[in-house]
Amino acid sequence: MADPLDDQQITVSGAALRAMRDEFQRFLMEYRFGLAEVETKISILREEFQEMHDYNPIEHVSSRVKSPDSLVDKVRRKGIDTDFESIRAAITDIAGIRVTCSFVDDAYRLSKLLTRQDDITVRDVKDYIARPKANGYKSLHVIVEVPVYLSTGRVDVPVEVQFRTIAMDFWASLEHKIYYKYDRLVPDELLAELKDAAVTAAELDSRMERLHREIRGARPGVVPLAPGAPE
Repeated sequence: MADPLDDQQITVSGAALRAMRDEFQRFLMEYRFGLAEVETKISILREEFQEMHDYNPIEHVSSRVKSPDSLVDKVRRKGIDTDFESIRAAITDIAGIRVTCSFVDDAYRLSKLLTRQDDITVRDVKDYIARPKANGYKSLHVIVEVPVYLSTGRVDVPVEVQFRTIAMDFWASLEHKIYYKYDRLVPDELLAELKDAAVTAAELDSRMERLHREIRGARPGVVPLAPGAPE
């Protein structure tokens, strides 16, 4: 005969698991909404440039919210406490947007235009364009915080925005595939090839930037560089 206490324990355990699932989904929902807010801001900038200046500095935009499995794996790797407040404080790339730009100047320009908006708070900036990683990786990483207004009130959500050129994006995609294939144990000769490829990509960016400036300089009404963008 089944013990009624066992049935009760199973029922309570199931209810607790469902509550945890619902809480986790609500936690990630906040990041989806924060992502949507930043995506809208970038979309507005893109359309304004196209309409007002007949120039589109953005080649394409991609975004994602970390999957539950990916988030749990990162929490475990970093030894973070499993309560949501600890996760929120320690992991700032749960929501991420990648903005692939035509030129290096465009990456800095768009970053400046986004971060100077009144409802955006900048939490961190890592300029791997000016100071590339040792392996040659280049990109501008900006952690912004955007307000999301829910029925329960305001929540400030961090979103990581990466700005990079087409060449940087191509290199990073290739590097990711190589690291995945070799389970991060990449042979030294391939690492050296990747580093050389990063240098070549940077040279291509510089060359195309110079050509673009020559053409832009000959055309009236072209969008000027944002203040503070590298010359």
